[in-house]
Amino acid sequence: MKFFASVVMVFLLLNCFATAQTLIRDSCKTAASKDPNLKYNFCVQSLEQDPQSKAATSLAGLVLASTNNAASKTTSVKSIVETILKSKKYQPGTENALRTCVELYDDANDSLNEALMDVKSGDYRSANVHLSAALDEPDTCEDGFKEKHAISPVTNENNVLYQKILIPLAFTNML
Repeated sequence: MKFFASVVMVFLLLNCFATAQTLIRDSCKTAASKDPNLKYNFCVQSLEQDPQSKAATSLAGLVLASTNNAASKTTSVKSIVETILKSKKYQPGTENALRTCVELYDDANDSLNEALMDVKSGDYRSANVHLSAALDEPDTCEDGFKEKHAISPVTNENNVLYQKILIPLAFTNML
């Protein structure tokens, strides 16, 4: 009897994992087909690496998980820029652009936190507005360097951050 119970438990766990994996892949596929900026493989890999996303049982659950994921990445990129500023290892004339980026990441985090509250209350239209606002911030950061004809030290991080914010935005458009 114990063996049978163990087999049933393993089957149920595998089934849950397969269901979450299917939800992630299907959601990313639909989102990527509707938004040419969203990279399908990035979407799947990003969500499959996140325990909260793997535990999601609905698209709304994936929106919550991916928004949390984007907020974590925003905090991480902000920390990188703050470290660059503290170490004073940046191109001459780019300090203001870096400081602006820090402010932009704060704004993005505020918008992401608003979006989380909106999703929790089922207000997907407002979540969409807040996610759209957050999505602008990585590009605006990069623009500050372009205006100075300088190379941004966080271009790769901003590209990843853009994708991480785009995922929940694309998902809210599907709700």
